[in-house]
Amino acid sequence: MSTYHEVVVIGAGISGICAAIKLAEAGVEDVVIVEKAETFGGTWRANTYPGCACDVPSGLYSFSFAPNSEWSRLFATQPEILAYVDGVARAHGLAARTRFGVEVFGSRWDDADRRWHLDTSDGALTARFVVSAAGPWNEPRVPDIPGLAEFPGEVFHSARWNHDYDLRGKRVAVVGTGASAVQFVPAIQPEVAQLHLFQRTAQWVLPKLDHPVPRFEKRVMRRLPFAHKALRSVEYALMEGLGVAFRHPRPLMQTVQTVGSAYLRAVVRDPALRAKLTPDYLLGCKRILFSNSYLQSLTKDNVDVHATAVTEFRGSTVVGADGTAAEVDAVILGTGFHILDTPLADIVRGADGRTLAEHWQGSPEAYLGTVTTGFPNAFSVLGPSLGTGHSSAFAILEAQVDLLVSAIASARRHGWAILDVRPEVQARYVEQVQAALQGTVYNAGGCQSYYLDANGRNSFSWPWSTGTLTRRVSAFDPADFTITHDDEMAVTA
Repeated sequence: MSTYHEVVVIGAGISGICAAIKLAEAGVEDVVIVEKAETFGGTWRANTYPGCACDVPSGLYSFSFAPNSEWSRLFATQPEILAYVDGVARAHGLAARTRFGVEVFGSRWDDADRRWHLDTSDGALTARFVVSAAGPWNEPRVPDIPGLAEFPGEVFHSARWNHDYDLRGKRVAVVGTGASAVQFVPAIQPEVAQLHLFQRTAQWVLPKLDHPVPRFEKRVMRRLPFAHKALRSVEYALMEGLGVAFRHPRPLMQTVQTVGSAYLRAVVRDPALRAKLTPDYLLGCKRILFSNSYLQSLTKDNVDVHATAVTEFRGSTVVGADGTAAEVDAVILGTGFHILDTPLADIVRGADGRTLAEHWQGSPEAYLGTVTTGFPNAFSVLGPSLGTGHSSAFAILEAQVDLLVSAIASARRHGWAILDVRPEVQARYVEQVQAALQGTVYNAGGCQSYYLDANGRNSFSWPWSTGTLTRRVSAFDPADFTITHDDEMAVTA
């Protein structure tokens, strides 16, 4: 088996699949995907918790080049999304290009041979270009809570759901109230004897306008491709309308927030419980959650909402910061992922030998969320400062893939050995993003969220529209890079 490839793609989720497909279409044939799991799917393979589903309309949550007319619901469920993603990958022949069960332990750039050297569980690999497609929702965040490791019962993260453990009749503590918990809490609530929800911060929840897709609509989408494009355009316009409120929170987002307040009042009649569930920040400052069953499940007799963080475990007892204590049989962690402190940053070393994490010093940055100065011929998908609170990850990653495919194709066509984004270009871009974020709800909504990095800077969010994102991010400009030709020293294009 060859140890050299022109392009190595790390990760066989939606980003890696898209990159491999588009590279092949551009004539780049020597591409291999390395995937630590045994199948395609990425986060949709890993997250199998009860109730797992998309919170973006299915028409948008799909590749633009692979429309799907068979979604059963407006917001597709995890099994459907996984089947779709896997089907697209196999239809494009990616199974033959993918090495499953291969984990990357390290990656370093070598100036001498102008190659990336990867240390993997299946031996060494070298590559001219590397595409990191592991994604920000890759590594679960397990909180370091005193006593958790000694808890005598069952403990698992929502992204590593233990389907062999029977929750029926058990006393269960749920730690965390993010997007995953909003989906799995109502799914498990009817089964458990008692559910103790430990909520450090209340979340805004809006009703989810979900419904089964009628057979007639499926037939129309199947037979009339333009109808599918029209539906996608309508869904895009509606989501972009919400996006305007993120950028102009007062008064627009305040108006949207009245829907959340009214929904909470209508569903939760108990004033004490409603007070616990009422956020003290502006809607959109944290990720907006959608559910038609989460708030309803919290009103049931077998649910206790503890509006406090967890400070320790004493044997089988969970202890909150306010002194609340609950004895439980199992703990489910809905505590999110290493989004801005991705472990991959600790094992990728650039031209100066330092890791990405050492370069970033707690504040991730990449030009157009895709390339980082000092890490030549390397691209990341769904990187820093590209997150939106309203649009689909597919739109973002397809724009990035357009950029990286254009860059790689141009390098092959013109005989460029090395592409390294110019530091002043990256610095100017980061400055523009940070300045534009100041008035958005992400920064000015009055909360602490995973959008903020270890230094308190928003290294996650995109401050403009999705249309601006796709236009700007997809455009490869050689003038942004220091270019080294095959037979020359570095020159500025």
